Amino acid sequence: MNNGLVIADAGPIFSLAIIDKFELLNQLFDEIKISKAVWEEITLDKSTEFYNKIELFFKPKVTEIKGFNDLTFVMDYGESESVILYKELKANFLLIDDKKARKIAENFDIKCIGTLGILSVAKDKGLINELRPIFKTFLENNRYYSIKLLNKLLERHNELKIKHIV
Repeated sequence: MNNGLVIADAGPIFSLAIIDKFELLNQLFDEIKISKAVWEEITLDKSTEFYNKIELFFKPKVTEIKGFNDLTFVMDYGESESVILYKELKANFLLIDDKKARKIAENFDIKCIGTLGILSVAKDKGLINELRPIFKTFLENNRYYSIKLLNKLLERHNELKIKHIV
């Protein structure tokens, strides 16, 4: 059917919350799980406008790791638990944006995809019409993606490039 099980890290969850696109995860994956550490991270600030959406969507998806987290010395708590959960559940993808953590995860033979990868696939499948307004929303909300990378994706999808930071 879809792309199996994805383990999501906090960064992409916040990005998808800003653009109200959690449903893309349901459309692209059979199952979504998050670690308890990521849950703690994404529910820390209960005052955000999208807190209720995050809680509603992700609370049933929280899964505790069984083993010991021995990766906190190389990446943050949420990222390290996500990697361990990926291994324990034999997941198909790790949804992660942090460049350093992603490199480490890939060294463990973990198949990673980022927020922009999800959006690019969603555009290919006709699940979203335009990437440019989404990318502008990211920039306006201080989600840190390189303009160069955003423009590369816009070019690939035959959309107008973004001139500079909004």
